[in-house]
Amino acid sequence: MIEVRNLTKTFSRVRALDDLSMTVPDGAVYGLVGPNGAGKSTLIRHVTGIFRPDAGTVTVDGQPVYENPAVKSRIAYIPDDVFYFPSASIAEMRRFYEGIYPDFSDERYQRLLEAFGLNERVQLRRFSKGMQKQAAFLLAIALCPKILILDEPVDGLDPVMRRQMWSVLMQDVAERGTTVLLSSHNLRELEDVCDHVGILHQGKLLLERPLAELQGSVVKAQLVLREGDTVPESLPVLHQSAVGRVQTLILRCSQAEAETALHALEPVFYDLIPLTLEEVFIYELGGEGYAVRDILV
Repeated sequence: MIEVRNLTKTFSRVRALDDLSMTVPDGAVYGLVGPNGAGKSTLIRHVTGIFRPDAGTVTVDGQPVYENPAVKSRIAYIPDDVFYFPSASIAEMRRFYEGIYPDFSDERYQRLLEAFGLNERVQLRRFSKGMQKQAAFLLAIALCPKILILDEPVDGLDPVMRRQMWSVLMQDVAERGTTVLLSSHNLRELEDVCDHVGILHQGKLLLERPLAELQGSVVKAQLVLREGDTVPESLPVLHQSAVGRVQTLILRCSQAEAETALHALEPVFYDLIPLTLEEVFIYELGGEGYAVRDILV
């Protein structure tokens, strides 16, 4: 289990993380989402033990991560900008990681190398960005980590390879119970793989919940009211818009609560529609002043 408690980090008087607390359960696939500058990468660098906290703690199974080689040997990390030695090939990076990670699997390495079709003798700097991401991913999976941390893991990959990487990742979670913490702006893909979600904004965690619970706590409703009727203020409306007589409401409640409240209005018509993770993200941040605005009008 990854536990972050009251984490604070400041860079040149800019507070990147502000008393942030977060829990990633064992075996979970936890999606970390937020706007640019929210603090996602800074948080990840604390979880991987790269940054020292100004205040607060970051632990894995109760052990601090910072300056703890034993804990770090169980964590694999793929940053947005892939790391490799300037003239190294995949084979040379493999030898480097084999000397650090005790559970490195040669069998996994060979199977993934063949599946991705990469030449292990070619220098990584001669690969495209997408091929470098593939190389980093196959090395990370070959490490057999207990915790896998990914920052924009499929950025730059074609659709077929994106699906292949997600498939390998989910197979690893199912077979080995790997805990995954990943950050991505592609919320549609996160929705397919994550079972927990945390939303960051301005260095704070707005909320963290199981994805099913998060999507079940916000509902989209479309309705047509009778002539002269209006939406009562008692409804927990996050957002409201209208096209002609058809009104669209985003309600902070369960589907059952929304259905009861809307039925009591006796509208001409109403329908409840499940929200995507992207819609939940937009409307949650809309309440924090991060809504989409008409700029040119």
